[in-house]
Amino acid sequence: MDAQVAPLFAPLTIRSLTLRNRVVMAPMTRSFSPLGVPGADVAAYYRRRAEGETGLLITEGVGVDHPAALGDAGLKEADLPHMYGEAALAAWRAVVEGVHAEHGVIFPQLWHQGVMRKAGTGPHPQAPSCRPSGLWGPTGRTTSLAADDVATCAIPTTPMTQTEIADVIAAYGRSARNAMEVGFDGIAIHGAHGYLPDNFLWEETNQRTDRWGGDRRRRSEFAVEVVKTIRAVVGARRPVVFRFSQWKQQDFRARLANTPQELEEILGPISDAGVDVFDASVRYFNRAEFEGSPLNLAGWAKKLTGKLSMAVGGIGLNKGVYDSKRDGAAAAAYNFEALMERFTRGEFDLVEVGRSLLHDPHWTRKVRLGEQLGEFNEESLKVLR
Repeated sequence: MDAQVAPLFAPLTIRSLTLRNRVVMAPMTRSFSPLGVPGADVAAYYRRRAEGETGLLITEGVGVDHPAALGDAGLKEADLPHMYGEAALAAWRAVVEGVHAEHGVIFPQLWHQGVMRKAGTGPHPQAPSCRPSGLWGPTGRTTSLAADDVATCAIPTTPMTQTEIADVIAAYGRSARNAMEVGFDGIAIHGAHGYLPDNFLWEETNQRTDRWGGDRRRRSEFAVEVVKTIRAVVGARRPVVFRFSQWKQQDFRARLANTPQELEEILGPISDAGVDVFDASVRYFNRAEFEGSPLNLAGWAKKLTGKLSMAVGGIGLNKGVYDSKRDGAAAAAYNFEALMERFTRGEFDLVEVGRSLLHDPHWTRKVRLGEQLGEFNEESLKVLR
């Protein structure tokens, strides 16, 4: 084994689950599940990553059992997977069995698009999209979204009612139960990037004055109730991961928190609700989050909550995902000096790898053995490898 990366290959126990190493496959939407049902090709895709020794696989976003969970959010909406219905659950069972056959561990990332879903799209086009305050977010910010889409989505709608909020929270619970019944090993919650839990966390999309809005603590209440509902379903033995981010698709420079204290106000209640691991989504892992400290966002999540955390954002490559898309050039593999410096001082506990594992299902094994790593190019997004 390459001595530099050897610490990444120590096992880690989270509740009753032991991971064989610290490498996590990041959730990456692929849109290869016609009518929401993953086929044999998707099952083989996940199985190959388990065969390649990745310690934990987190699936692409999987729609929860709510009519407005999925739709057109700049993705191939008809091919986004969901976690309800006999056909989809049977298909997910096959995915899980394939991963387990390779001694792998897999969590679904439960997903509700919230304000990012365009009205009139998805499996239930008649369902109104869910917006805490009827707001999509500010315009004129740095975004990858087309100007026409922004103009359409920015038109205010009706805020969610108390009943609608309760229905969505219950949908997370049903979908978590479905995931447990088909054999998943834990649950990951997508609470980042401008999707529904994040819509409640962000003051630009949550201007409510009731239980679900106000200061940072009250804006965390929706995420708290989602976590509590899922924890009640999965019990004490299964891990729960919560992904959060400062940046949003509406605004790449957005911030939930400008200081560690503000971040603690947000994450503390979510942590207390039953989260085991915080998935701190940033575009570049090797950047300090706040002035006066070298800690990145994952490092602050761990320091402030005492929970495990994972770092993500360009791990294994020399370009961020949007930089790579913008210029069309391949992203080259790089050495692990910066990553291992942060990891070995205990800044975070897991490393989450996206594009490198899209390109090469055996990337983790190659890292362990010190083998040559290939560059990433956008063609890897077009096929299931």
